[in-house]
Amino acid sequence: MAKRDYYEALGLSRGAGDAEIKAAFRKLAMQCHPDRNPGDVQAEAQFKEINEAYEILKDPQKRGAYDRFGHAAFEQGAGPGGPGFGNDFSDFMTDIFDTFFGDTRGARQRGAGGRERGADMRYNLEISLEDAFSGKEETIEVPSSIVCEACGGSGAKPGSKPRQCPTCGGAGRVRAQQGFFAIERTCPTCQGRGQIIEDPCGVCSGTGRVTRTRSLSVNIPPGVEDGTRIRLTGEGEAGLRGGPPGDLYIFLSVRPHELYQRDGADLFCRVPISMVTAALGGALDVPTLGGQEVRVQVPEGTQTGKQFRLRSKGMPVLRSRDFGDLYIQVVVETPQNLTRRQRELLAEFDKESSRDTHPESAGFLARVKDFFEGLGGAS
Repeated sequence: MAKRDYYEALGLSRGAGDAEIKAAFRKLAMQCHPDRNPGDVQAEAQFKEINEAYEILKDPQKRGAYDRFGHAAFEQGAGPGGPGFGNDFSDFMTDIFDTFFGDTRGARQRGAGGRERGADMRYNLEISLEDAFSGKEETIEVPSSIVCEACGGSGAKPGSKPRQCPTCGGAGRVRAQQGFFAIERTCPTCQGRGQIIEDPCGVCSGTGRVTRTRSLSVNIPPGVEDGTRIRLTGEGEAGLRGGPPGDLYIFLSVRPHELYQRDGADLFCRVPISMVTAALGGALDVPTLGGQEVRVQVPEGTQTGKQFRLRSKGMPVLRSRDFGDLYIQVVVETPQNLTRRQRELLAEFDKESSRDTHPESAGFLARVKDFFEGLGGAS
């Protein structure tokens, strides 16, 4: 005969809280207790049923298992991977073990003999904008762990070998039964390695690796930007006891340049010009990061903020044959430290000036005048 749903047995919905479960059980237990119903077989059966339901639903872990798998979670002889359990339940049990007893997957990820992958490493490298433009081959010095040559990475003294852990039989993990849970965790004797080193290597103290400074060559391609990451596979820390090495990540930062500001593949250069050049026009010779000089023609009457675009004279686009543009922004410089004669000449020029020579100033003054006249009319 199929068992009745535990929630139904207690007269509850599946969303009932702990207090509701407890109250429902007490009420029903008083009604069908054998002492109150002597000789009533049906009341005795109901009392056993609500006790069984309460034992499951009052425990958060058991209730969670029941909500997901029903009565199958507590069938006789069932266990993770056994009768009455699918892969989903096995995964569910593993999640619970990891929460309450630590990561049980860690031991499984270790290789034979406790070999563990080495950690990834980070190296910060600063380069100039010129290096980012042309690319370069950079040699760096990296302090990191490498395989111990004395023991070949095994961690055992030369001439000796690690022996199998007697506690876990080389599996690196042990199992223990706790209620209906079969708990699997890292072996406490060998710490998940599966082997014990009785005579450790004197050079590496049994770790299978030592710390050394290595020289590595890094290829920096043209067009790299600030924050670019370069990965060197297998150049990180050596693994424990002969395990595979980690990777080395080079994080690039580009130093600010004294002439250029960068925006992606485009470059911007702020160039001051004299008041005379701005008024009469002239030419500017502007250097590029490629080592060339480009002549820019400045038309007469040029104002501060005027930009000149030099196509394909900016930064190279990473892993492409394309280039960005170079923008020249002019700033008209007001003359300083004038001599008496220079002052006289400027004063004469000012007397000869008209609305045509300073159209923006004249236009602004006209708008100001109209504004104040409007205020006067409104009053």
